[in-house]
Amino acid sequence: MRILIRNGRLVDPASGRDAPGELLLADGRIAALDGEARGASAEQVIDAQGLVVAPGLIDLSARLREPGYEFKATLESEMEAAVAGGVTSLACPPDTDPPLDEPGLVDMLRRRAKALARARVYPIGALTVKLEGARLTEMAELAAAGCVAFSQANVGITDTQVLWRALQYAATFGYSVWLRAEDRWLAGGGVAHDGEVATRLGLAGIPVFAETVALATLIELVRATGTRVHVCRLSSAAGVELVRAARREALPITCDIGIHHAHLSEIDLGYFDAQCRLDPPLRSRRDREALAQALADGTIDCAVSDHTPVDDDHKLLPFGEAEPGATGLELLLPLTLKWGGERRLGLAQTLARVTSEPARILGVGAGRLAAGAPGDVIVFDPDAPFRVLPGALKSQGKNSPFLGYELAGRVRSTLVAGRVVYAQP
Repeated sequence: MRILIRNGRLVDPASGRDAPGELLLADGRIAALDGEARGASAEQVIDAQGLVVAPGLIDLSARLREPGYEFKATLESEMEAAVAGGVTSLACPPDTDPPLDEPGLVDMLRRRAKALARARVYPIGALTVKLEGARLTEMAELAAAGCVAFSQANVGITDTQVLWRALQYAATFGYSVWLRAEDRWLAGGGVAHDGEVATRLGLAGIPVFAETVALATLIELVRATGTRVHVCRLSSAAGVELVRAARREALPITCDIGIHHAHLSEIDLGYFDAQCRLDPPLRSRRDREALAQALADGTIDCAVSDHTPVDDDHKLLPFGEAEPGATGLELLLPLTLKWGGERRLGLAQTLARVTSEPARILGVGAGRLAAGAPGDVIVFDPDAPFRVLPGALKSQGKNSPFLGYELAGRVRSTLVAGRVVYAQP
């Protein structure tokens, strides 16, 4: 099917383009732009007058909760949430039940996602069997089944020799390893940032050095092995400085933050607001400022939703007992636009953090508006208000620290492989 998008403001973060134009999609790809698209015959025309036309968002951390946690969310509900939020590609961490440590599980997930014909799903395979941190998985078999990288999700490896061997193996075959930097022993039973707010509320704290100790170890191992490592969900100013130093050495390290960490801090815990129970925890205002700035200057490569739907029975509990996580697929665009506005960045530079940069890390051709690129495109109104209310979210998880907020940025249409998969009613 040929679809023509006309009268829009075309923003391509990969090239820096931000100008009016037309876009033609055919055979699942972008067929032509501007003059070559103008006047082309098409079965469907989308009038994007007053709207932005951009590559679909790419989210490097979205838990779909299948298999094993269907009572928290289903693949159907979360894929609908993804396209409603303009997310056309997403990476799924391996902490399902059972974990994604067998090729059959990976194949099942990919087939289910493909049958729904919504966003593209890229499974992240488990680095160790059952995420127990003891035995390495059969990475080659998992890669053949469709895994694009290997991870422990939020479960750290306490045996550094196992981690060393895992990185050596991954380096041998050119696999990428995605890891959270957190020392499990130092984090202990902590539930909040180890600062004045946790002290005042009597909550067990997670110190910043739980992140920096693990990150320093990881950097040393990357230096020794040359493995491509992606650091997931950086949370502190000190962690940013370690990454910045590693980048100066040209070590193959990339990193991301949860977009909520660019807006919230420990102050937002208020009086035990369990919606702010996140992993990693919201840290100090100084940390928040450092993360937002590092995302702007490119030290932090991209932002993710860290989408983690949680059912009410596990969220509406006392803060220390509540399950960490927040729904985020539908908020990634408005929160990224809010961050970019606060940093006074152009729209192309803002959107790069959720399009072309994560595409580079994933190693896929999406995230750009160019002839021949995948036909994954969103049309959105950057100024349209969006109030975050449980009933307005398509995700089965209604848990978010932004409930009640009014944000700007609403998706009007989402196209994947040149086909409309979402249109605002």
